[in-house]
Amino acid sequence: MFPMLDSNALPYDLQHFQSTYLDAQCGQFVIARQAGKLIGILGFMPYNGRFPQLDYGNRRVVEIVRLFIDPQVRRGGLAARMFAALKTAALSQRVQVLYLHTHPFLPGAIAFWQRQGFSILDVEDDPLWQTTHMDCLL
Repeated sequence: MFPMLDSNALPYDLQHFQSTYLDAQCGQFVIARQAGKLIGILGFMPYNGRFPQLDYGNRRVVEIVRLFIDPQVRRGGLAARMFAALKTAALSQRVQVLYLHTHPFLPGAIAFWQRQGFSILDVEDDPLWQTTHMDCLL
């Protein structure tokens, strides 16, 4: 359901779905279905510290990943409800920080995450991606 940059290579987290989202000490994945059809996905996994400009020290941090909502049901509050469920799971796992990155070319993404309580930490200079790093302290 999630659009991939390389359709020939499944990302590591999806190749290892069970260990990344279900068995991980700090992993969670939620789905939404309507009439048996998958209409939304969202997950978090342990943040691996791959962005050197972000220093979370010893805090327990997870990365919000894989948000995708079927275009036919967007703008109806589903993503916010799914995030609320994910945030509850993070709190129960004693997560201290929710981290994510997004991009300005994704319509409404930055504003959506700001409405969920995220703040912008850094915007990379890359003219194509302009990766926007955000976090939310719990």
